[in-house]
Amino acid sequence: MILHSGADVRVVGACAGHEAVALIARERPDVVLLDVRMPVVDGLTVLAEVLRAPSPPAVAMLTTFDTDQQVAQALRAGACGFLLKDTDPAGLLQAVRTLAAGGVVLSPRAARTLLTDHPEAVGPPPEVVRRLASLTARERDVLGLLAQGLSNAAIGAELALGVGTVKDHVSSILGKLAVRSRMQAALLARQVPPAG
Repeated sequence: MILHSGADVRVVGACAGHEAVALIARERPDVVLLDVRMPVVDGLTVLAEVLRAPSPPAVAMLTTFDTDQQVAQALRAGACGFLLKDTDPAGLLQAVRTLAAGGVVLSPRAARTLLTDHPEAVGPPPEVVRRLASLTARERDVLGLLAQGLSNAAIGAELALGVGTVKDHVSSILGKLAVRSRMQAALLARQVPPAG
């Protein structure tokens, strides 16, 4: 009901478990909100299957409570966000819009857990630290804004670049850092600031 209330949001389906993988492959949504706990198969297993697709959607995990392990597992697996089910309706709609625009979302409690209590949960492997130095100056600019949670359009406006150019830079950054998602790149940027 909350998502249907957004004039710019169209819900293409709701289901659980492996049915979600088939639905996502068929409907090709821009954003998926995936429950961590589902009957038969857990959300992290479904996340891994969904992200194997050639052009996967932005996926945020939803749960009634966050734990250190859940947050770390979801982000390591490539989720673009982690939200609690008690997120207010306006916040949930904004999160979907942010994800659709290429941004990342993280509940304040999950962010605090991840960035202050357990930063090693998504800490960069030594080879990734070395790869940070391989980013161009422009890629470092894009990464810095990405780490602030800006969407591709907002990064483009800030740097006077087209959205397509920003997407190209983000793709290059993910490849150079050997990470699977914007969230992982943002977390690396916060832990190990790019040189220069």
